[in-house]
Amino acid sequence: MVFMPQGLLFHKIYPHPTSKDWVVFVHGAGGSSSIWFKQIKDYKQHFNLLLVDLRGHGKSNQLLKDLLAQRYTFKSVTQDVLRVLDHLKIQSAHFVGMSLGTIIVRNMAELAGERVKSMVLGGAVTRLNIRSQVLVTLGHLSKHIMPYMWLYRLFAYVVMPQSSQKESRHLFVREAQKLCQKEFKRWFTLTAEVNPLMRYFKERALPIPTLYVMGACDYMFLHPVREMVAAHQQSELVEIPDCGHVCNVEQPRLFNQVSIDFIYQQSN
Repeated sequence: MVFMPQGLLFHKIYPHPTSKDWVVFVHGAGGSSSIWFKQIKDYKQHFNLLLVDLRGHGKSNQLLKDLLAQRYTFKSVTQDVLRVLDHLKIQSAHFVGMSLGTIIVRNMAELAGERVKSMVLGGAVTRLNIRSQVLVTLGHLSKHIMPYMWLYRLFAYVVMPQSSQKESRHLFVREAQKLCQKEFKRWFTLTAEVNPLMRYFKERALPIPTLYVMGACDYMFLHPVREMVAAHQQSELVEIPDCGHVCNVEQPRLFNQVSIDFIYQQSN
């Protein structure tokens, strides 16, 4: 079922006939709920599913003008998702995030920890390394003069450079084309929050079971995740061989297997 009530993010639900567990999927910047197309079939056999399009993305791109006029923060974007949960009367759920969406999931645990049963963080962003910081700086310097799709294609190739990642690149570039230049700039401002926020998260371990699922070839983000897992007792890491950043698209069978098994272990 598909919904977009007034003032809420566009969202889809897939009810399960008997399960009481909900799984909420949160995509990354420039994507949409369509990135989860390789998860839906397997997941809906076990759980109730909720997929959201974040503000300005997918079918939430016409969300209320007053929201779009605000300066974006991870807190405000996270609260958008919370409003959908409230609307659907979902008291708690398991959350699956991808890329920048993993920061939103982690922030959900910070703002409303009682509503997060577990977290699956795929292609997790836990720190911007020197290379990604240079890329972000370049983006900030040129975002007002360079068409945003040039920037986005550059980012896609830097983050997902291998030939095996071609499908992921095309998927994210296709979805990013649905953004407008102003919307891209609003989301781009969030990059300034990443490192300070993640330093805080690293120092503050939460008692919420967390599974990181990373591609073994995700050269930009894997090492910081290893550091995060080493620092947090409730976290574990699965590295998928021959896989890059967008592991749910590149290796869906393994991603689904390890993440569904993990959620089952945390289910009541």
